[in-house]
Amino acid sequence: MELSLDLNRRYTYADYRTWWDNTRRELLHGLIRQMSPAPASVHQEVVGNLYMELRSIVKKHKGKCKVFVAPFDVRLPKNGEKEDDKVDTVVQPDLCIVCDPTKIDRRGCLGVPDFIAEVQSPASSKYDLTEKFNLYEASGVREYWVVFPVGGVQAFLLQPDGKYDNGTLYEEGKAPVSIFDGAEVDLKEIF
Repeated sequence: MELSLDLNRRYTYADYRTWWDNTRRELLHGLIRQMSPAPASVHQEVVGNLYMELRSIVKKHKGKCKVFVAPFDVRLPKNGEKEDDKVDTVVQPDLCIVCDPTKIDRRGCLGVPDFIAEVQSPASSKYDLTEKFNLYEASGVREYWVVFPVGGVQAFLLQPDGKYDNGTLYEEGKAPVSIFDGAEVDLKEIF
């Protein structure tokens, strides 16, 4: 049974935690964003392959970074307000890397990940390239990848002015994972 929620009302993470149905949702500035049902198999295959590559990179760098795959709640607080009834943005990126262990708790991530990747699907493409792009940029995500299942990665890097660069498209060869010095993902391993 699906909950009856007002899509025009603003909610917080405290509200989000009370929703007991199995519907996947995100909150962007308090507004509900319904997520599509389970993604296509090619989407999941790309997510799995990218996870394996990123996990290997993290292990090689022997740091405190961890790789997470959806569903995984990333709560993005504003103005340092971390209380559940103040946080109004909760997203579930396909993949993220968090290098500050103090941001990880039993419910997910409370704070900004260092790296986020969203794998495109017909239902999410515009959302990932506009709303989530703007959200991740404003929140300070250092590296944002938009991954196209047909083969290709558009990598955006946060600049000193707090804005993403124009992005670099990688369609073959290797794509650098810029949050780690010298790290690269072989695109043949992903697609």
